[in-house]
Amino acid sequence: MTLPSQAAIVVIGGGIIGCSTAYHLARDHKADVVLLEQGKLTSGSTWHAAGLVGQLRSSASITRVLKYSVDLYKGLEAETGLATGWKMTGCLRLATNPDRWTEYKRLATTAKSFGMDMHLLSPAEVKAMWPLMETDDLVGASWLPTDGQASPSDITQSLAKGARMHGAKLFEEVRVTGFEMKGGRITAVKTNQGDIACDKVVNCAGQWARQVGAMAGINVPLQPVKHQYIITEKIDGLATDAPTLRDPDRRTYFKEEVGGLVMGGYEPNPQAWTTGDVPNDWEFRLFDDDYDHFEQHMTQAIARVPALESVGVKQMINGPESFTPDGNFILGTAPECANMFVGAGFNAFGIASGGGAGWVLAQWVVDGEAPLDLWVVDIRRFSALHRDRQWVCERTLEAYGKHYTIGFPHEEYASGRPRIISPLYNRLKQRRAVFGSKLGWERPNWFAPEDVEPRDIYSMGRQNWFAAVGDEHRHVREHVGIFDQSSFAKYELSGPDAAKALDWICANDVSKPVGRLTYTQLLNTRGGIEADLTVARLAEDRFYIVTGTGFRTHDASWIRDHIGEGLDAGLTDVTEEFGTLSLMGPRARDVLSAVTEADVSNAAFPFGHVREIAIAGHTVRALRVTYVGELGWELHVPIAATGEVFDALTAAGEKHRIRPVGYRALESLRLEKGYRAWGSDITPNDTPQEAGLGWAVKLRKNTDFVGRRALETIGGAPLKKRFAGFTVDSPEIVLLGRETILRDGEPVGYLTSGGYGYTIGRNIGYGYVRNGDGVSDDFLASGDYELVVAMERTPAKIHLEPMYDPTAERVKT
Repeated sequence: MTLPSQAAIVVIGGGIIGCSTAYHLARDHKADVVLLEQGKLTSGSTWHAAGLVGQLRSSASITRVLKYSVDLYKGLEAETGLATGWKMTGCLRLATNPDRWTEYKRLATTAKSFGMDMHLLSPAEVKAMWPLMETDDLVGASWLPTDGQASPSDITQSLAKGARMHGAKLFEEVRVTGFEMKGGRITAVKTNQGDIACDKVVNCAGQWARQVGAMAGINVPLQPVKHQYIITEKIDGLATDAPTLRDPDRRTYFKEEVGGLVMGGYEPNPQAWTTGDVPNDWEFRLFDDDYDHFEQHMTQAIARVPALESVGVKQMINGPESFTPDGNFILGTAPECANMFVGAGFNAFGIASGGGAGWVLAQWVVDGEAPLDLWVVDIRRFSALHRDRQWVCERTLEAYGKHYTIGFPHEEYASGRPRIISPLYNRLKQRRAVFGSKLGWERPNWFAPEDVEPRDIYSMGRQNWFAAVGDEHRHVREHVGIFDQSSFAKYELSGPDAAKALDWICANDVSKPVGRLTYTQLLNTRGGIEADLTVARLAEDRFYIVTGTGFRTHDASWIRDHIGEGLDAGLTDVTEEFGTLSLMGPRARDVLSAVTEADVSNAAFPFGHVREIAIAGHTVRALRVTYVGELGWELHVPIAATGEVFDALTAAGEKHRIRPVGYRALESLRLEKGYRAWGSDITPNDTPQEAGLGWAVKLRKNTDFVGRRALETIGGAPLKKRFAGFTVDSPEIVLLGRETILRDGEPVGYLTSGGYGYTIGRNIGYGYVRNGDGVSDDFLASGDYELVVAMERTPAKIHLEPMYDPTAERVKT
């Protein structure tokens, strides 16, 4: 078969992700698709994958993607005639300590929230299911009956056959050598067998995805890591339908294969392969066996399954797998090149994810936007920091080492820090700041009192910072706090058509006079919330846009991609040009008026306005806006002047008891006020109306904008889900999000975020209440609510208004 000279879509890579993407493009979208594989199908890391298929993740959307994989693998053989080796054996996860057991109780609750049935078993029940296992050290185990295992090569060949049956063309032994580019877009894929003109490219090149991306100027931050497992001879008494087994406290996993066991693990001292390019000819190849490195797993595995001590090892597999700096895979539109999409870096979840990842990626390629909230795996969660291969390697090895560790709430990564610091870093450190890290930026999470060690001590209950954060919270409510939010992502959109471009991109009306600022969402074509940010009008043709630290690449990419064809408007990232100090609390005006000659009275500087004012001899952009529910300003300061302005505010604020405050207090303050957080409370799956943010959408104005049509289409029907707040009185309960919401004993949704409100003295959670027949005020108010927390039911009270509101007067006067 000769290589065609053109195709609508070229998929690069013939592993499970590439074949699944080609299959879904052909089956669901009848797309003209060509797949190119430099060796043979499955010859990269697919063929040597262990083939465990688990479904539960902490994101509802990713769990849905993994559930889809299972459904696909169940039926694929019937469609293609090729076996997939799919066995629904279920999966046991073992717990040997109370913290792990709490984690499983929380996971079982999450599973139920997402419509899956996870059971918690006693050691005796575990022993009955897996008689060859030692269970003396167990507290218990979780059991997900619908998990299973599959043969990676067989699934991939079955998907490839299915793709061909639906019209896709697959070519082996064709190496991509580069791209023809025009105006930041790929116009053709160059190969060692000729060029293919195309509209879109999907980079599913596995461990080669980074170097394939680099040919088009895009960054795919993944790191190949050596991953070892063994396959044993037959073991007497091992059932062929034995559940797959994960023993995370011993860092190992097991699955039955031809009467023996596959056993591998995730060690705390992993071995990276190369930070350079992966050799192109690495086809069906492995590293030499490394029994010295593997011995740590062998010791732990024999303690769990003593039969391993006397059984022969048929084969050791030591091959590279692609891992990422945060343990989540990489999907979506590359921010540097509008028509390259990526599906790579699957962190040993490639087989479990393959079916579903191909399904959503195909839809993404066709529509140009994700079909679900896929933020946790979106390639736009990375930034320029992730071009540093050494940093990516260090962080990825840390993530690999945490693959089986207990997932404590609020846990921070330690490697590669500090990387980006604000000018206040040392000042805040001297004030006993305990820092967290977001997209490389060091940010103060809390400030330790003199009698508390300034570090996080993780636990499943209340952590060591709880009381200190309560003090900071109350201080902002009663006096004045100063937050270092210099890590905020900041852009300027300028040009003669800037206002026109934003009118189309923003759901709220940003065409206000110079000096005004607007809170707005950016919507997708389904009416879902793709971003929320503030837009300040500095001049007729210039706007200042501020968004969350972690959304820097995503939001800039979304804005650039949606500036209308032919419009004269350009977006510039100015994040590092400005430090940001948020001055918040009832005494904020007293402090600000003491350091500037500008009139900061409410009459001269009302809420929702932006002014340039002078502080300590520097011109500062002051934005009158709050995320904590108190009187306050965001002060955007030329970065080099941040320290001086901070010192001036601190000196002037001394008599008003000013103090620096961290992000943990910010979180509890915003929860009390009912402010939504993008990525948890509001996502691309949620419309403004469902989120209670319909007031911020310009539907009354006769202006078209992205998502308007979808909102109008659904506008007449009753809402089937609505955002609501919940409080729980019991002080020992810890809300984190994903707890199930029960209404009159029936599950109606789950929490999207949770925390503690120190002013009201109660636990706070937010989530969507769902009902197929509509969610009216009466429906919400008339129910009797409970939350399921770590499998325990606890009474809860619903709130449709902010739980704490210092009256609009206090915030806006």
